[in-house]
Amino acid sequence: MTEMLAPLYLWLKALHIIAVIAWMAGMLYLPRLFVYHCEVEPGTGEYDRFVLMEKRLMRIIVNPSMIAVWIFGILLAFAADAWGQPWLHAKLLFVVALSALHGMFSRWRRDFERSQNTHSRRFYRTVNEVPAVLMVLIVFLVVLKPF
Repeated sequence: MTEMLAPLYLWLKALHIIAVIAWMAGMLYLPRLFVYHCEVEPGTGEYDRFVLMEKRLMRIIVNPSMIAVWIFGILLAFAADAWGQPWLHAKLLFVVALSALHGMFSRWRRDFERSQNTHSRRFYRTVNEVPAVLMVLIVFLVVLKPF
């Protein structure tokens, strides 16, 4: 498979980076929306607007870009024959953590949609930092390739 994908390496890399940028934009913006959503009473037009914004953000940007990140990332790892490299294993651990956080964001979005949010603005403000920390760790692993 490496031989087949090697000529596509730069294309896969570009598409992976584009998908990462889109995914991270959504992962950084969604919990910020949750912070503001906490300030609004359920059943109001403003509450419903937040529900719609969060739903569209997840369905149009966050979900498709996460899927693209995984597809292009896996193909890129094959193209670079990187599966045996320890930095990639560490990166995958952090990407799995980011994917799990994505799942949590999706659940919290549905909680807002059902008017069942149980978290505070402070909670979402704190959670908002997690994707950024994971992103920094992932970028350092990819660029520096330690181990």
